[in-house]
Amino acid sequence: MEGWNKLQTGFGSLNLGQSANKFAKGFNSSVQATRERLGQIAPDEITELPQEYKDLEARVDALRQAHLNLLKITRVYESDSYDYPTQIQESLQDLTTSLNSSLASLTKGTNLPTPASPPPAAQYQPKTLPHALARAATTAGASLPEDDKLGKGLREYAGAWEKIASARVTQDQQIRAGFLGPWQTTLSASVDVAMKARAAVRASRLELDAAKQTLKRSAPAKQEQARLEVENAEDDLVQKTEVAITLMKTVLDNPEPIKNLNELCKAQLLYQAAAAEALSTVQGEIEELAVAAEGEYRKSRDH
Repeated sequence: MEGWNKLQTGFGSLNLGQSANKFAKGFNSSVQATRERLGQIAPDEITELPQEYKDLEARVDALRQAHLNLLKITRVYESDSYDYPTQIQESLQDLTTSLNSSLASLTKGTNLPTPASPPPAAQYQPKTLPHALARAATTAGASLPEDDKLGKGLREYAGAWEKIASARVTQDQQIRAGFLGPWQTTLSASVDVAMKARAAVRASRLELDAAKQTLKRSAPAKQEQARLEVENAEDDLVQKTEVAITLMKTVLDNPEPIKNLNELCKAQLLYQAAAAEALSTVQGEIEELAVAAEGEYRKSRDH
């Protein structure tokens, strides 16, 4: 039992010593960073990182910013209503219908007045401008006689926008899957990993320079230990710098971002082509109706 107690005491002392040493290094690094920020450290006392490392840092920063800039705009594709802001009125109507339905269910079998029964729920349609145009033209066309030229034109116009609306949904799905998802993954995975490796390099560099400052201030009896701390910190910085360089090169060589950009462009092209085809066809049909209507109007004016 006595031997076991000694063993426990030994481990406890070792762990406490390691924790204290780690805390002291962290504190010294924090002091070093503060002194550098305040300009209290001469530039020649700050360890210079390899030029290759600094060049890669700049390139990775530019890549990260490029991702963020495009993502800031293209994230609109995550929402249906990016081209139809007035859809909020429809959303409020949908919410009112849903609340009325819920209240009707809650008051069933009680003496409380039952809210008016909501109309049957229509099939959900995305809150997009193409869908709204198709609905509006369908409603307008249905209110006019079957043989009315304007009514016929509106119905054909509605049909074109139904095709466009379908193509719009497909485009958005393709952009979310082929561009937004992978584009954000590049940021949250490979780029972030490289950024963390760079943070580790900075922490190691601060630890090294703090160790050098400690060596300068050390008493002769402690100089050997302080020199050993500097050598260990130098080895650590070299290792972490090499790892960061490898990770940054991997990020910069990754072909996925340009492939993702191609998917974005391709989805937009297919949507625009489908819209152009639908509108080109229906415009020709509506133009024929317009010419016929103009001819009938002039003929009636001549008599």
